[in-house]
Amino acid sequence: MEKLQNAIKSFLSHCQFEKNLSHKTLKAYDTDLSQFQTFLIKNGYPTLITEISKVEIRDFISSISDLKPKSIKRKIASIKSLFNYLEFEDILLLNPLRKMRIRIKEPRRLPTVLAFSEIKNIYTAAYQLKNKATNVNSYSYLEAIRNIVVIELLFNTGARVSEIANLKAENIDLKNGNIKIRGKGGKERMMQICSKDALTIIRSYSILYKVEIQLEGYFLINRHGKKLSDQSIRNLVKKLASLAGISNRTTPHTFRHSFATLLLEQDVDIKYIQCMLGHSSIVTTQIYTHVNSEKQRQILKTKHPRRDMQNASLLDAG
Repeated sequence: MEKLQNAIKSFLSHCQFEKNLSHKTLKAYDTDLSQFQTFLIKNGYPTLITEISKVEIRDFISSISDLKPKSIKRKIASIKSLFNYLEFEDILLLNPLRKMRIRIKEPRRLPTVLAFSEIKNIYTAAYQLKNKATNVNSYSYLEAIRNIVVIELLFNTGARVSEIANLKAENIDLKNGNIKIRGKGGKERMMQICSKDALTIIRSYSILYKVEIQLEGYFLINRHGKKLSDQSIRNLVKKLASLAGISNRTTPHTFRHSFATLLLEQDVDIKYIQCMLGHSSIVTTQIYTHVNSEKQRQILKTKHPRRDMQNASLLDAG
């Protein structure tokens, strides 16, 4: 009979070498399943996979009930993936989750979106740093150029931070402005950068960092000549937002939200936005169908039928 520890090891190996899942996903699985195993051991529950039942799983879910709904759902999904794998491989005859109904209600929150004026202020802050670096051979100048490129890539493509960080030089056609983005589950999508200004700065960056890019293979490079990390991108976005005088929390994902929302406000069909964001389901994209207060005011002021009834009370009185 197989122990949970060995089952987790086998499952993670399957995910890495057969399903080719990302390092980020593998790390999440490892963290969640290790936590589940620790809970069982700590509470004296069985750790043989054939002896783990609904009882132990329910108790584990109860023990993490103080976490955010999104975190709870992820941990449950990790356990489900493990037991589905064990069942599919005939390592386990009876999947304890097969008849469990688990519903975790996650509060729906509207995404944080930057106004177009705020995005312009971030661009201004980025270019001001470039202009202050008078020595074109200094790292501060190179860093300023690269940071502008990061903002251009985020805003022009609406890509996730990991997708931007993992861009390889071979996936960027600077002549035509085409970028091949590798998204979740290894799915690829093609995006075009149509802004001449954006292409100009990206091309300049590629020349300045030509040697480092060739050696590393990745397009975005840090001060050590290595791939720029997700966290470094988050930090530089936070810094530029602060310099732009934006008090609200601003992340690379804020640019993704803003990309989608601003396109919707320009009456772009949501199906096209779904494709550009790399969403497998349009339900995910529909969270962007909210409108901000400024757009809402504009719509109600110019489109609402009540505007044709402004003098209705006067007419009735007459």
